[in-house]
Amino acid sequence: MADDLKSKLQTKAQETQSSPPTPAQTIGAYLKKMEPEIARVMPKHMDVDRLLRIALTTIRTNPQLLECTIPSLLGAVMQAAQLGLEPGLLGQCYIIPYGREATFIIGYKGMIDLARRSGNIKSIYAHEVYSNDEFEYEYGLHPSLTHRPVMNERGEFIGVYAVAHFMDGGYQFEFMSKEEIDRRRMRSRSYNSGPWVTDYEEMAKKTVIRHMFKYLPLSVEIMRSAAQDETVRPDITEDPVSVYNRPLEAQVISVKDMPTQRGQQQETTEREKDEQTNEQSGSRQNKGRKNEIDD
Repeated sequence: MADDLKSKLQTKAQETQSSPPTPAQTIGAYLKKMEPEIARVMPKHMDVDRLLRIALTTIRTNPQLLECTIPSLLGAVMQAAQLGLEPGLLGQCYIIPYGREATFIIGYKGMIDLARRSGNIKSIYAHEVYSNDEFEYEYGLHPSLTHRPVMNERGEFIGVYAVAHFMDGGYQFEFMSKEEIDRRRMRSRSYNSGPWVTDYEEMAKKTVIRHMFKYLPLSVEIMRSAAQDETVRPDITEDPVSVYNRPLEAQVISVKDMPTQRGQQQETTEREKDEQTNEQSGSRQNKGRKNEIDD
C-alpha cells in the first residue's frame, strides 16, 4: 500500500515538472527576473513588489494581454515604473492590448500626477458638463468660467473643462465639447477598447488635460513623460514608440516561444527569425506619424 502511494506521488511529481508553464506563469517569471532593473528606475515613493503584483493581476485578468509579446508587456511595466504610475486600479495608467503588442496609456489621474510633480501647479482638476447644468465660460482678455451642476437629471454629456491653478496665483482653463473629444478619441488606436469603453468620462477629462499641457509651466522632463502616452516599448532597452508608428502585426512573439524553464535561455527559432524580418520590412514601409503632446 505504501509503495503504491509512493509510486503515485512520484508519478504526479514528474507530471508537474514536465508540464509547461501557463502564459501567466511565464510572464510572472520574467517580471520577477526583471525586478532589480524595474526597482532601479522607480521613484522612491513606490514599492516594486506592489507594482509587480498589480501589473501581473492586470495582465492575468485580461486574456488578450496574455497573448501579447512578452517584450512589449515588460516594456509597459517598465514605463509605468519609470513614470511612477500604477496600472489599472487607480486609473493612473493602463496596459491595453492592440494586436499582439501591449500599449501603455496614461490615465486621467496619471496626467494630473505628472503635472503636480512640476512644482509649479498648485491644483489641477477636470469636471464633466451636462446639458442641464448651469455652465458659462468666456475667453479673451478676461477669461471666466462658471459651472453649477444640478443635483438630479443632469441631462446629456456635452463636454469637459479642466482648470490648473499655478503657484504664483495665475490659472489656466480649457473647455472641450463632446464632439471634439470624440474626434480626438478616433485618433487613438484603442478608441473602441480599454478605458475609452470602460471609463469614457475619465478618458475625456484626460484628453482635455493633455491638450492643456502645452499651456502649463511644466519642465521638459514632465513633457517627455506625457509624450509616452499611447506608446509601445518593443524592448525594455529601447525608447517608447508611438503606436501610430508601428504596424499592427509588429513583433509577433508568443509566450509559447519563450523559455519554459526559469533561468534557461533558448536560441531563437527559425519562425521567430522570419517574424522579426517581417517586422523590419514592415517598419521600413510604414511612414509613421509624429507623436506630439497635443494630439
